[in-house]
Amino acid sequence: MGCNTIAVYIFWNYLETSPGTFDFTSTNHNIAAFIKICHEENMWVLLRPGPYVCAEWDFGGLPPYLLKIPDIKIRCSDERYMSAVTRYVNRLSTEIKPLLCTHGGPVLMVQIENEYGSYANDKSYLEALRKLWLKNGIDVPFYTSDGPTPFMLEAGNIDGTAIGLDSGGSDDDFNEAKKRNASVPSFSSETYPGWLTHWGEHWAKVDTTDILKEVRYLLSHHKSFNLYVVHGGTNFGFTAGANAFSPVQFQPDVTSYDYDAPIDEQGNATPKYYALRHLISQYVSYKIPDVPKPVATIEIPAITLQPFTDIWNNLPQPVYSVQPKPIEDYNQQSGYIIYRTKLTGHKSGKLTITEPHDYALVFLDGKFIDTVYRDGGRWTVDLPATNSPHPQLEILVEAMGHINFGQYMIDRKGITDRVTLNGMTLMNWQVYSLPMNEPFITNLKKQNTNSLSNGIFFKTDFNLNETGDTYFDMSHFKKGVVWVNGHNLGRYWFIGPQQRLYCPASWLKKGSNEVTVFDVLQTNEASIQGMRTLQ
Repeated sequence: MGCNTIAVYIFWNYLETSPGTFDFTSTNHNIAAFIKICHEENMWVLLRPGPYVCAEWDFGGLPPYLLKIPDIKIRCSDERYMSAVTRYVNRLSTEIKPLLCTHGGPVLMVQIENEYGSYANDKSYLEALRKLWLKNGIDVPFYTSDGPTPFMLEAGNIDGTAIGLDSGGSDDDFNEAKKRNASVPSFSSETYPGWLTHWGEHWAKVDTTDILKEVRYLLSHHKSFNLYVVHGGTNFGFTAGANAFSPVQFQPDVTSYDYDAPIDEQGNATPKYYALRHLISQYVSYKIPDVPKPVATIEIPAITLQPFTDIWNNLPQPVYSVQPKPIEDYNQQSGYIIYRTKLTGHKSGKLTITEPHDYALVFLDGKFIDTVYRDGGRWTVDLPATNSPHPQLEILVEAMGHINFGQYMIDRKGITDRVTLNGMTLMNWQVYSLPMNEPFITNLKKQNTNSLSNGIFFKTDFNLNETGDTYFDMSHFKKGVVWVNGHNLGRYWFIGPQQRLYCPASWLKKGSNEVTVFDVLQTNEASIQGMRTLQ
């Protein structure tokens, strides 16, 4: 495209899933190796290590284990939060210090936090972060990123750090940076060629004309800028986050992070890419490299998946709780959880879950009754009368991504308060943690499919003569998760707009492949097929 720098987000919760347990080596956790590849390609690196990054990523990159602390305060000087931050920065610094430009590497700058002026005003916290990086030998320039408004810049920028504007696209924007601090550089730290999409919305589309206008201004005024994002991607597994702008609102992000970006989810150049490339070429003196060839894609004929087993026949050992607790209290980060109790006293009527985070299915004596969705605050279902003297109530809850932006980020999952029946608080629960990790999926036990209840696993094998990227069309299923050869492709939901899940060629193989689908609503066999595009 003609740009010379790669901006790299680092997700703390991806690298430290439990306190003190770091992974910088397996699969794509190797940050240092990636930065070295950037260097080999003659690219500089703008490092965005958090601790908070937003990015429409689960909890904005913060580790959910923090939420096990009942009164934790995040993104501030809370000692318990800062103790965890210190451990993270100390460990990450050993990876990135040799790669700084001051040591001959490609890392030019390090961002302190992210859009902090949109969240809070604890500037002593921001200063503590900078001092922590400096203590660890991170001696490159620092910068902050905030919207180009006076209050955001005052709360989010600290003296001595460059000012990033999200976004900066006019004289007025850069004048606000000058008012904040005229003695430091300013640049557009997030110029938006695309945008995010939530479940139930239309796909976000950003007009190419608008982004060309903004980039033309930046180039003609000799302003540095970072395109957020230049390359879309995928929130594989349970990594997608969510938004909320009121206590009863919940807007989970779709699995795809295609973002209507110049380079699409699969890695192909789009018309928007070529338009930006042509514009940038008019302002640079070097020859821009040729555009790589499109990534190879394949279609896969329809594959019929039969019911294999259900979640009820594959439960782990339960944990006893007087009242339900969030999943984080059971050392779980994401996935599903089941709460089970016997009804004593009231046995039918108005069942209220306060608060369900995020999507719950209610069962009575093994029979599916209704669903409860967090968004909107309508958390009550009618529980019918039964002939059982002590009916068994079960609530299967799906966590759909921790909120990653704004004031409602303390977002514990599962049942976060209590369950009542006609106002009576229900006690004495058996709780089953279901993180749905690869070992769990691999060890599923096949059951007689004549007696399965909602929460069914579908499974089959399919053969390939060649491999390539593909998008699995899930439009014949309803709501759940897909694994291909043990890799979690992410969530699907019939409300859309996303109906196809991206599967890279590296997760497929010639010969036999295995696909597993967990669907909480689908009860009959259904088919999927591989398509060449997201839409």
